Amino acid sequence: MYSFDKMIEGLNSNPKSIVLTEGTDGRILEAAEKLLKTTTLKPILLGGVEDIKKAAADAGRDITGATLIDPLDYDGFGEMVDAFCELRKKKGVTKEEAEKTLSKSNYFGTMLVKMGKADCLLGGATYSTADTVRPALQIIKTKPGNSIVSSCFIEVRDGKDGENEILALADCAININPDEDQLVEICGETIRCGRIFGMDPKVAFLSFSTKGSGKGADVEKMRNAAEKAKAAYPDVPIDGELQFDAAVSPTVARQKAPGSAVDGQANTFIFPDINAGNIGYKIAQRLGGFEAYGPILLGLNAPINDLSRGCNAEEVYKMAIITASLA
Repeated sequence: MYSFDKMIEGLNSNPKSIVLTEGTDGRILEAAEKLLKTTTLKPILLGGVEDIKKAAADAGRDITGATLIDPLDYDGFGEMVDAFCELRKKKGVTKEEAEKTLSKSNYFGTMLVKMGKADCLLGGATYSTADTVRPALQIIKTKPGNSIVSSCFIEVRDGKDGENEILALADCAININPDEDQLVEICGETIRCGRIFGMDPKVAFLSFSTKGSGKGADVEKMRNAAEKAKAAYPDVPIDGELQFDAAVSPTVARQKAPGSAVDGQANTFIFPDINAGNIGYKIAQRLGGFEAYGPILLGLNAPINDLSRGCNAEEVYKMAIITASLA
């Protein structure tokens, strides 16, 4: 079952490098120090090199072994500008515009990943989610066969007999009102992400209706999406549309959805829209005692992840391990 130790073991046998876009931030420096002490994951800190060194010294952080890069003083900057212009040529991006854009750590770091200079990126300690996702969409782009970038939250709490209880919830952060086919794509990416955490996914497409108890376009969307997902992922227990109680209570499931493939034991939840998803994951986190990790961005050609601006150093540390594990 889920364990950061297992993720670290995997990284130690297959070392990765991760770009941390806000290299002078105290939380980033604390997390980088811990990564250097406990894993083979190599942090690449962006910002003025002397500024990073001073911030680390002032905070008493030992970041020996980290790579420090100043986007404004990078030997390969010209090559990067040319590559960016080529990527954005349909938009008519000029060399001057590219230089200005790539002077920003979020774009510069994403180009490091694109050019194979790093395996993954984690940002957002001071940037907005949009400022992390936008460069990823423009530069990394979606995987073949994917039409959207989506996200999920992984939520964990201590369970009985020492085993962790793990939930996957999507999409809680990116897609405002996904259609049926987008929900199927979100489902597939969330299944794959959950398996990295040792989950055996059992998927519920959530609604205010269970098996036709309610009517309307919103109900039909979730029912149809569930049927398409069953066809796309026949090896995974999937059902919908289901109310939350029918998804998580075997007793209720037998009453409301007899014969349900998840039988009231869902651990992976696909929400109808971002309102429900965002509210749902925060209820589980704040009232259910779950630790929430995410949003974990899904569907990109390389792992790019976003932090909450209210994150702490431990959350940065764990999100770095998660991001690198996705690589």
